[in-house]
Amino acid sequence: ERCEMVDGQPECVQETFSTCWLTGGPHYHTFDGKSFDFMGTCAYTLTTICNPDPSLPAFSVEVKKEKKENSKVSSISFITIHVDNITVTAVQSENGMVRVNNQRSRLPVSLLHGKLRIHQKGKSMLIQSNFNLKVLYNWNDHVVIKLPAALSGKVCGMCGN
Repeated sequence: ERCEMVDGQPECVQETFSTCWLTGGPHYHTFDGKSFDFMGTCAYTLTTICNPDPSLPAFSVEVKKEKKENSKVSSISFITIHVDNITVTAVQSENGMVRVNNQRSRLPVSLLHGKLRIHQKGKSMLIQSNFNLKVLYNWNDHVVIKLPAALSGKVCGMCGN
């Protein structure tokens, strides 16, 4: 829930999210509940706004996958989140660190006057935006993306539309 002013009165508004995840290299679960395996070794857009619209937030979440040594599966080498003019990259095994516009920073980090916050949650990194994009990455092989349901049908990428 979040608090919102409605007709001059504060009200609690229930928030719903769509969730996408990528785990173990090839396993994807989309925002609309579909599951598939994909072994590609390239850079992929997990989610972004399909048609740029000034009323919607400008963002994208991308993942770079590489072939693991002595393995048939690909692994996540890094994940990149673009929000407005900020680029945040989390590189596999650089626990507790992110690269903000190519500058290494130790967590926690607050950007855009608090509109983008990054902190450690357990063994993972959590990025939260002011428009309720949430990205959880364990610096290894697991990514979870949550988007507010209001963006449902407005995003494209490996996580579906």
